[in-house]
Amino acid sequence: MAFSCRIPCVKPLLNNRRRQKRLAWAEDKKDWTAAEWSKVMFSDERKICISFGNQGPRVWRKRGEAQNPRCLRSSVKFPQSVMVWGAMSSAGVGPLCFLRSKVNAAVYQDVLEHFMPPAADQLYGDADFIFQQDLAPAHSAKATSTWFKDHGIPVLNWPANSPDLNPIENLWGIVKRKMRHARPNNAEELKATIRATWALITPEQCHRLIDSMPRRIAAVIQAKGAPTKY
Repeated sequence: MAFSCRIPCVKPLLNNRRRQKRLAWAEDKKDWTAAEWSKVMFSDERKICISFGNQGPRVWRKRGEAQNPRCLRSSVKFPQSVMVWGAMSSAGVGPLCFLRSKVNAAVYQDVLEHFMPPAADQLYGDADFIFQQDLAPAHSAKATSTWFKDHGIPVLNWPANSPDLNPIENLWGIVKRKMRHARPNNAEELKATIRATWALITPEQCHRLIDSMPRRIAAVIQAKGAPTKY
């Protein structure tokens, strides 16, 4: 009957109200061109662990070598991890910020104060831009909204639980895939590996991701607000 047993794709939970909001947002943005999306600076935080996945790399081994130390992958209960903030546009990526504490409104505003201006200068020069962020509590806090107003930076309205609409999510995926065979021993080595891998992302990769925005919008409309393949 052509059925196959597969692990389900993981997507954020979207109730009917959120689907309707996503659909309304997509309908509002459906006429935006790739050139208009190139004026948006996309941002996000991401937690990256020293252990990059449950499966890990494969090993070549002979019969009876399953317990050979060279054929084992070590695990720890609480692997070291780092939280990192990044930004990108069609012109490339901005500088990374590694966060030392839980991201509340004050910490987030400090990141914006010290890392958004360099990113804007690098990606846009003197040109105007629109800032994108998701609806995390630190982002949607009243104090953060006031910070943006005081600094005269327009913020793109954004639907909840919609990582499939944010192309920087794909960049985090690229970073993790490139780091698949890296073996950092501690948090500092992990940071160095992330920085080096982030630096390898090309403007062409970013440009292609931004060019996908009209297709992402169309996919949301076709799915009536439900999760998409992106």
